[in-house]
Amino acid sequence: MSNPKVSILMASWNRAHLIRRAIESVVSQTFGDWELIIIDDGSSDNTSEVIKKWQEKDARIRYFRREHVGRISKVSNFGLQQARGQYIAILDDDDAWADNNKLKKEVEFLNKNSEYVGCGGGLIVIDEKGKERLRILKPEKDEDIKAKALLANPMANSTTLFRYEAAKKVGFYDETLLQFADWDFWLKMGLIGKLYNFPRYFAYYQMSEKGSSFKKQKENAVSALKIVQRYKNRYPGFGKAILLADFYYFYTFLPGFLRKFLNPPLSQFKKIIFSFRKK
Repeated sequence: MSNPKVSILMASWNRAHLIRRAIESVVSQTFGDWELIIIDDGSSDNTSEVIKKWQEKDARIRYFRREHVGRISKVSNFGLQQARGQYIAILDDDDAWADNNKLKKEVEFLNKNSEYVGCGGGLIVIDEKGKERLRILKPEKDEDIKAKALLANPMANSTTLFRYEAAKKVGFYDETLLQFADWDFWLKMGLIGKLYNFPRYFAYYQMSEKGSSFKKQKENAVSALKIVQRYKNRYPGFGKAILLADFYYFYTFLPGFLRKFLNPPLSQFKKIIFSFRKK
């Protein structure tokens, strides 16, 4: 069997109730030359049963179960070691692709534009009940993406497609970072090639105050400070970026009940501020 054009990485942990939606959005793609690599980080729910049923229906799905490590960078790097595709797509297990032509558009773009190492698109933010809360389009052109890159991740992870060889060149994901390894990854990728965001909504992004982004805010803040310092001479806007990172760090010292109250509006505000376009 020949290698697929695209390898789709999906890290999962105890999301049996959501991963069905994510897998369905992959199977529904009009571009069919893919493999879906699901790396189960030691789930204790019935994730394995759900995935095995999908494997019976579609041989393109590959499933790897590992002991729980709780570090998305390590899980993702393991998945990349299994990948056989020229291009890599990322889809978080609690997200789903919103455009059935997502892969087709991105593959065509990278095929035609060799100077680009990766591309992505916009997000439809939904709550835990699936209700739409916000639509966000990321900066489109390479120069605009990089102008904002030090403030926050300029690429929406679950919308992206990138070249495997470029990712290998930058060393894949940094496993020393506690959080935000995807942001660091795209900053590294931007140093060796161009980036592009389609002005289209490619994925549903589920926001939840119960998610790891809320529970691990202190780790997020420490990682943000490290990343901003790491790239301060490689991207513009260091002054503003370090002020925001410092603010985030001190914010994590607020009482838990207050952070829980402030987290949803602040998360939405952040997504709006660090995007060039919204609808």
